[in-house]
Amino acid sequence: MRGFKSSSAAVAAGKRRPTVLLLLLAVLAFTVLVVYIQSSFTASVSGNGGSDPYEGEKLILSEFQMSVQQCVASRGLGLTAHIVDHCKLVFKFPEGTNSTWYNAQFKIYEPLEYPYDVCEAILLWEQYRNMTTVLTREYLDARPDGWLEYAAKRIAQLGADKCYNHSLCEEHLNLILPGSPPFHPRQFQSCAVVGNSGDLLKTEFGEEIDGHDAVIRDNEAPVNEKYAKYVGLKRDFRLVVRGAARNMVTILNGSDDEILIIKSVTHRDFNKMIKEIPNPVYLFQGIVLRRGAKGTGMKSIELALSMCDIVDIYGFTVDPGYTEWTRYFSTPRKGHNPLQGRAYYQLLECLGVIRIHSPMRSKRKQDWSVVPSRETINRAHAAALSLKRNQAGKANGLGPFGSCKVWGTAGANGNGPVSGSPDMSDTRKNSKYNKWEVLPFDSLRKEAQEHYFQMGGVSLYKMDGNKLDDLVCVKHQMQS
Repeated sequence: MRGFKSSSAAVAAGKRRPTVLLLLLAVLAFTVLVVYIQSSFTASVSGNGGSDPYEGEKLILSEFQMSVQQCVASRGLGLTAHIVDHCKLVFKFPEGTNSTWYNAQFKIYEPLEYPYDVCEAILLWEQYRNMTTVLTREYLDARPDGWLEYAAKRIAQLGADKCYNHSLCEEHLNLILPGSPPFHPRQFQSCAVVGNSGDLLKTEFGEEIDGHDAVIRDNEAPVNEKYAKYVGLKRDFRLVVRGAARNMVTILNGSDDEILIIKSVTHRDFNKMIKEIPNPVYLFQGIVLRRGAKGTGMKSIELALSMCDIVDIYGFTVDPGYTEWTRYFSTPRKGHNPLQGRAYYQLLECLGVIRIHSPMRSKRKQDWSVVPSRETINRAHAAALSLKRNQAGKANGLGPFGSCKVWGTAGANGNGPVSGSPDMSDTRKNSKYNKWEVLPFDSLRKEAQEHYFQMGGVSLYKMDGNKLDDLVCVKHQMQS
């Protein structure tokens, strides 16, 4: 009986061995197939036998991501950055954050997580350091259909969708259209961008703000002795929306040379006011951000970055606990999404674009050492640019001009006409409204002159949208 059982077991075992062997062979074959597919995919992506020719750039960006992550952990007041890959990361607010702002369009409250592409962000904002953000005649001349189509978009109630009557559009724009850029990259060492938040009344930043080389304010924000210890008294630039521009005489009261820059469009009614005031008035020229913080404050940062080495921001509500939009000079009102803005401004600080000053930060020693150094940012920028140009099939690039879509040449005199019109008031004619447009080159700070030569006398402008590769580039006759 035992012999029968033994022989039966042996037969059963013999039958199982081929089955197990077949399973092992099947697993091995599947493993080989997976490895082959992965190897083939990697080789096809890299195009270099399986190795990644941009491994160095990705390593630089991964290290940069870690430095941004550390910066957010140190300066984000509870925000954290979570790395996804060498370009992408996600900002997260801590659990329990009260999202009080309701988006009526999408019927949701503000999210507590915000994804960002650091490679795109660093390319965008470093590009501003080389750009012009004031509309000029040379831009309209160089841009395809600049006068026919684009100029018409900058004039409200023109009565036509295009400038079919070129002389009429000239008449609308002459007063605010310099021939070439009135301001230059690196013209100022430090600039303060002052928002309108009620948080300004919680601190006394006034003297610190006035210590900057240039101060940029926006819309109707008052500057007087009542608020001097909170917001300072220095007045250099003011960015205004179209509605505020209607009150430009009242807004500029007390200042003869504060520069007014209209954010969107001019209006035929504005010319009458401009002819009577001594202040320079221009139109803003820049991209429209479709994500991140929005509004005049963001445009003010763009303006500042195009002129200043260091940009300090004040009066932007970026501290935790934000429940309503307040202004230091009026009652609370409905405003922008606070969490979205707070996250984006923190990203900009950790990319070295701005330095944030706020009530909660004023209570501790400001430590900028956690922000990536200029050298680190430059390396990351070069790596991101290399990856982007490789993706676009432009591996060699053209230095700072690789994104130039349209080229133009400035007039033979290098400057072109200054803004103005023959029928201006004596107040305006006898003022220094055009001093920036005829500013002698040798009066610029050394860093601005060096930048001019590094760029070969080329001015860069954005054309449309939020694209990086659509610049209008205008070549000037080189200064001696």
